[in-house]
Amino acid sequence: METRPLGETGHDSSVLTFGAIALNFLEQDEANEMMQDVLDAGVNHVDVAPTYGDAELKLAPTLEDHRDEIFLGCKTQERTYYGAWGELHKSLDRLGVDKLDLYQFHAVTNYDELRAITGDYSPEMAQGDHDPGALQAFVEAKEEGLIDHIGLTSHGDPALIRSAIDRMPELETVMFPYNYTLAGKEGPEYDYDAVLEKAHEEGLGTLCIKGFAKGPWPDDVPEDERPYNTWYEPYDDPEELEECLRFSLSQGMTTIPNAGDPKLVPAILEAAQHYEALDDEAQDELRARGAGGDSPVPTTYIE
Repeated sequence: METRPLGETGHDSSVLTFGAIALNFLEQDEANEMMQDVLDAGVNHVDVAPTYGDAELKLAPTLEDHRDEIFLGCKTQERTYYGAWGELHKSLDRLGVDKLDLYQFHAVTNYDELRAITGDYSPEMAQGDHDPGALQAFVEAKEEGLIDHIGLTSHGDPALIRSAIDRMPELETVMFPYNYTLAGKEGPEYDYDAVLEKAHEEGLGTLCIKGFAKGPWPDDVPEDERPYNTWYEPYDDPEELEECLRFSLSQGMTTIPNAGDPKLVPAILEAAQHYEALDDEAQDELRARGAGGDSPVPTTYIE
């Protein structure tokens, strides 16, 4: 599988990152088999989070045997100094590892969260002791060798993500929505191209989320009747999945995590193994096709 430099981290990531949330929906023996298939396909970057059910625990046996083959990314939704420290140690324990290759601020969607992470505060807003923020915990963890690199993920406003890059020079990677539906729409709330451009300017590795999203789940489809365990309605035809992967990677994204349902993983693995860039005409056709679709990014995330 093709690899690309993950920004200036010094690591070359496979163009497909394995989104380990898929393991949450499998029994342990099935999870082990999927991880072997993932590694056999040439994937070397794995992304997991404590909010992904028991995915950390189900990933641990593979890490025990193949740690040197895997660039391991994990995440936290804790925003405070002590909260971040506590969850980092919990994830290390659940994963059975001594350190993480990449630790990310997970799902940063508003400016209050960003201010909490960076420790920004005003006396008028403060009550009690000032918390230095999760960023300080990350910096100290990096100094202690518990993490190698610092990243951020967001499903939110493109302007917020650009602001986070400006305010946190410690960032080395950024994960954000990107697909041809978003690329085909006009307006600042869809301008993830500007995020991609800024990330490249700053030398950040880029990870594409919602790359396989068709749109939000229809309102008339109850959650317990959805055919896939995903936050959005995914494409599921192999040719469509391949188009999604090829489009995002053709824009210069470093790597794209798979859709979260394990049923979709085999076709996405196959597409990644045979990735070829789309020509300009094909990219324009997909943008035009996606322009009329509904955005898979929840509007509640856009300020």
